[in-house]
Amino acid sequence: MTDSSLPECGVARFLYLLDGPWATLIVRELLHGPHRFTALRNALPGISPHTLTSRLRQFETHGIVTRTSYGEVPPRVEYQLTPLGEGLSDVLTAMNTWALKVPDPPTA
Repeated sequence: MTDSSLPECGVARFLYLLDGPWATLIVRELLHGPHRFTALRNALPGISPHTLTSRLRQFETHGIVTRTSYGEVPPRVEYQLTPLGEGLSDVLTAMNTWALKVPDPPTA
């Protein structure tokens, strides 16, 4: 697989596109509507600006997110899920439902 190609297997493709914990959390935030970079960073305590920028660029490259720059002073940029990205809503809901069924480990 090269940098410009995606795995043929759907599960592998999903894992490639949404690698790491931040990817799904970014999508979770964007499911609430468009966000500016700083608003996303504030909603995700602990994410570095570099990681957020990298994930947003990857999402934009693969058509999951759009980046809209407004010609204002100061400049304003918003990130929004595309219809393809919005399709992740059901996936994240299913992940949440499943994860909440996993019991906490017993305490010693």
